[in-house]
Amino acid sequence: MRFAFVASLALTLLAGPPAFSQDRLQPKVDQIFAAYDKPNSPGCAVGVIRDGNFIYRKGYGMGSLELGAPLSSQSVFYMASVSKQFTAASVVLAAEQGLLTLDDDVRKYIPELPDYGHVITLRQMLHHTSGFRDFETLMFLSGRDLADVQSKEEMLDLIRRQKGLNNVPGDEWIYSNTNYFLLGEVMKRATKKSLAEFADANIFRPLGMAHTRFYDDHTVVVPGRVAAYDPGSDGKFLVGWSTNFDTVGPGGLMSSVDDMLLWDRNFYRNKLGKGTLLKEMQTRGALNNGNETDYGLGLELGTHRGLPTVGHDGALFGYRTGILRFPEQRFTVLCLCNLSSADPSALVRKVADVYLEKSLQAEPGAAPAPNQSGLPDPSLFAGKYLDPNKHFVYSFTVAGGNLMAWGGNLRRVAANQFKDLGTGTITFESTVGGMKATLVTDGGIFFAGNRVEAPHLGQADLAAYAGSYKSTELDAIYELSIDLSIGQGRLLLRIRGNRPQELTAIAPDEFESEDFGTVVFRRDTNHRVRGLSVFTVNARDVKFERVD
Repeated sequence: MRFAFVASLALTLLAGPPAFSQDRLQPKVDQIFAAYDKPNSPGCAVGVIRDGNFIYRKGYGMGSLELGAPLSSQSVFYMASVSKQFTAASVVLAAEQGLLTLDDDVRKYIPELPDYGHVITLRQMLHHTSGFRDFETLMFLSGRDLADVQSKEEMLDLIRRQKGLNNVPGDEWIYSNTNYFLLGEVMKRATKKSLAEFADANIFRPLGMAHTRFYDDHTVVVPGRVAAYDPGSDGKFLVGWSTNFDTVGPGGLMSSVDDMLLWDRNFYRNKLGKGTLLKEMQTRGALNNGNETDYGLGLELGTHRGLPTVGHDGALFGYRTGILRFPEQRFTVLCLCNLSSADPSALVRKVADVYLEKSLQAEPGAAPAPNQSGLPDPSLFAGKYLDPNKHFVYSFTVAGGNLMAWGGNLRRVAANQFKDLGTGTITFESTVGGMKATLVTDGGIFFAGNRVEAPHLGQADLAAYAGSYKSTELDAIYELSIDLSIGQGRLLLRIRGNRPQELTAIAPDEFESEDFGTVVFRRDTNHRVRGLSVFTVNARDVKFERVD
């Protein structure tokens, strides 16, 4: 009976005092998650925190369809990139202990990394301004499957083989999981403890996060862990649970809604280290040009409808996670989902809209119709745009009178300006003979390209590109061939027996693909194709040489 009383008291303290004034809002939250609140669907575990206590928490849907186990605030999820803030916190705490400094050169701890002619600091890595190519993208480009067992040594070897950076360190903000993977290795070499061991001793145990850990051993059983799912056909689901992936640093954290409450409390009354943690983690990154980014240390620093926010999202396999904190309101929404089609980034904002309605600015309205507003028709800006330096391709379409990209409507803020789906602003301007689009975000110009018309290539043109291309950086061979079953033919790219990718011409010697970014071919002085480079958003200019 004594144990039962203590357990009951602990749950009461965790949840905080009853908030009867919030009862009328709970049905609105239930409506947001109604699509998942079924006994035959995966779903989301949700927690709403105000002043350090839960004012609402609930599980919607199932943690395991096979076992019929429902989701709850105690369900343990793979947290994906939400993990980065815990890696960053570990680095800051190690710095407080004198085991490293944030401005150390990463090669001080990992000397086998290439010397790219620039010092790359741990601080730049924490802020994603280092220039390291993203290793998960590199693995995908090499034809490997992240769900397979991958040793840390294999990943380090892949990173070591890279002959170039995405950018001069400090010049740009480019999200790269390599930064946090390498920080995990730095922690081991600097502290003589694994990241999992250090975080457990310095974060999880001091805060009482008993069900949180860095999952660095895929043979370990994790009590309470839920499976993850992908949508299947006919309303059914495909299990996407991968226990093989035990890489930590950029991801790898296992946690629950209940444990994340304890982490959230620490942002208002820090119990960890010597006092620098909160300030360091919430300091924006600075570029070489003096501009600031919207990224702290493992945290995204933004706004939602006029209120400052601190948070992060995560996605890997079928897990989707999100945490959004409103520090001025001492209000946080947690959303952990085990279905790949869920969008916690949108869901946490919808929940915040319910509880913070009186504090938020009005939602931006839909763009007025051109004939009513006098603004240019959005179709004026539609088309494909190519950045000639970064070789990114952005496509804009029009639907329902709105300009669209990346699967969503772009909010108009001026006659020729639109907000992207994040914090950036896209500006369109007429040029001699065309239209130019410029995207400014995170302290710099992320994209600047002109609208392009695709060249028409015949079978003879495509034949020049067919052949085998090898990359020593990826230890991979691309096979390019012509499929003559359609019209003049189409160029296909195959790797390691994976599904072939169609390459679509967008400019001379330049093609885009569905998954592999942009492929740019190189010619020799005799105008013969001798190689190619692959460009993605976070892994640029990965070179291949023709081998046939």
